[in-house]
Amino acid sequence: MGADKELPEGFKSLKALADNGDADAQYNLGMMYYGGQGVEKDFKEAVKWFRKSAKQGDALGQYMLGQAYYWGRGVERDPKEYLKLYLKAAKQGHADSQNGLGVIYQYGQGVEKDFKEAAKWYLKAAEQGHAEGQYSIGWLYYHGKGVLKDEKEALKWFRKGAEQ
Repeated sequence: MGADKELPEGFKSLKALADNGDADAQYNLGMMYYGGQGVEKDFKEAVKWFRKSAKQGDALGQYMLGQAYYWGRGVERDPKEYLKLYLKAAKQGHADSQNGLGVIYQYGQGVEKDFKEAAKWYLKAAEQGHAEGQYSIGWLYYHGKGVLKDEKEALKWFRKGAEQ
């Protein structure tokens, strides 16, 4: 990173808040580094800030740290770690994490394939209006995977997802 004048407006104050333990600021700083928004993209630096946020119980920080472990960005890819982090965030109602758990269980990514568990998490995400979760729970109903086959219920979820 260059001189301070090259930093985006608000970066210094965000960094100061993050340094003082503000979980939201830590998450937002992590997002800046993760996406290269106003700063040079740096996955390791992003992970550092997501980890600080996640340790404070912040669902967004937990999810993004989980994403880093899922994709192997800034850390070694680790299925046990991303599962643990997604679960923490999902239990707080974070829809992306709930949907992510559905994917993990549907496809057996680091766990045994478990369509019933996938359906549980997809439904939680879908009920919050998560379009992918709505499509995915619809797919499970249509094919009778983890739930009783129910084309009417499948169509309901497909429609909800398509309306977004």
